[in-house]
Amino acid sequence: MTTIVRGPRPPELERLLERRRRTRADRIDEVWEGRYVVAPDLHSNHGSVQGEVYALLKPVAHRLGYWLGVPDELFAHDTAHAVVAFQKVSGLARDGVVGPLTRSALATADWVRPRSSTGDLLEIDLTRQVLVVVSDGSTRAVLDISTGRSYGTTPTGRFRVERQIDGYRTNPLGRLYRPKYFYEGVAVHGYPSVPPYPASHGCVRTTNAAMDWLWASGAAPVGTAVWAYR
Repeated sequence: MTTIVRGPRPPELERLLERRRRTRADRIDEVWEGRYVVAPDLHSNHGSVQGEVYALLKPVAHRLGYWLGVPDELFAHDTAHAVVAFQKVSGLARDGVVGPLTRSALATADWVRPRSSTGDLLEIDLTRQVLVVVSDGSTRAVLDISTGRSYGTTPTGRFRVERQIDGYRTNPLGRLYRPKYFYEGVAVHGYPSVPPYPASHGCVRTTNAAMDWLWASGAAPVGTAVWAYR
């Protein structure tokens, strides 16, 4: 996890960052603008105001269909990914920060509509880089994802969840968390790094916490339809 700090650092933030440095929670090699941001700024979504902003986003995200996760000490993990997912769908800069443009868009946005009008399935939107969990033709949740960085490595078409592993699967390409395979070796799985652009070898990355939710919710058991499209 990488922490990017903006603005002045109050003492409580310095203490938090020092704890993270000691536990090696921050890794410079995963830096991208807005990935994990800590800032004492209400217009960001972090620092001492994280609870306030989470409370602000929760009813809006629920209304629009975005999965927020559970706020952690930085706020900036799963909830920031929900913000990125919203920014992707809305055509905004993908920085994970609730700034003026994102706030304005949140106020006027509509419910995310899936392409499917019936059934239960997972829609993988390769263009917008989001996964839409569909229940009875309606959006149940929208998750931030990162798919294959090379064109065609994440297949398009209609598939089904063929098998799954309730744990880690290590292969030459990485360590996949609770993968749900839908085409040969391609799976939806949890991963520590989910940047706001295609970065995988072909699988569909989401956060580990989002993957836990996907399992716990019962939204994608073996046999669930999967539709990947551009």
